[in-house]
Amino acid sequence: MNQLPNYPIIDSHCHLNFPDFSEDVEEVIARAHASGICMMQTICTHMGEFESIHALAMRHDSLVCSVGVHPHSADKEPLVEVAHLIECATRPKVVGIGETGLDYYYEYSKREVQQESFRRHIAAARALQRPVIVHTRDAEEDTLRILEEEMSVGEFPILIHCFTSTQRLADAVIAMGGYISISGIVTFKKATELQETVRTLPIERLLIETDSPFLAPMPHRGKRNEPAFTRHVCAKVAELQGITEEECARITTDNFMRLFRLC
Repeated sequence: MNQLPNYPIIDSHCHLNFPDFSEDVEEVIARAHASGICMMQTICTHMGEFESIHALAMRHDSLVCSVGVHPHSADKEPLVEVAHLIECATRPKVVGIGETGLDYYYEYSKREVQQESFRRHIAAARALQRPVIVHTRDAEEDTLRILEEEMSVGEFPILIHCFTSTQRLADAVIAMGGYISISGIVTFKKATELQETVRTLPIERLLIETDSPFLAPMPHRGKRNEPAFTRHVCAKVAELQGITEEECARITTDNFMRLFRLC
């Protein structure tokens, strides 16, 4: 893999507050910097962790964060109010709404509760014109239906994170003006369908991420993932797109900065 001295990379989605990093988060951030990762977005999955996530982001120039409730947590605490999401999202360094969305694979929360939570996050994203960060697994039809219904009410920015869905969903989200974030799954040998989809997507609508501590890319698969490994995702996306790693880094970084209104 080539060195990328001239243009840094952004990890658009990681979970630096998770217990996996409790002993060495500062070293993890330092390794990311040493690997050319200039910025990381550490993601909120339930409101009870927001204050600690925000505090972590405030301590580091290279960190930004989000506020939201993962679909797994949607009925584990009272449904979040739109006004509370908006209040939290207007704090310094909070750039995204989520992660939210639908997960019917595990169904840790009732489907109707997941859907209502998703719509509340979208309402906050619409009010602030901040990206709603969408998790979707085994729920493509309802995810697309809700996005289309809510878009008809009023536009809002969309990011599908850790994309593993179909070409149809990717094309529909891009048609709505949305973005797609690619994780280390794209490096897996058996991820041929995802790889073929990534080949077709416009590079101007792609971001890259680790979703760490999960889904470590090759050659680190099976180990704890961390933001430094975003470079492996960058290399694979560049290969699939037929561009250099430096071009991929530059474009995906520009995409992140534009989507999250940081430029």
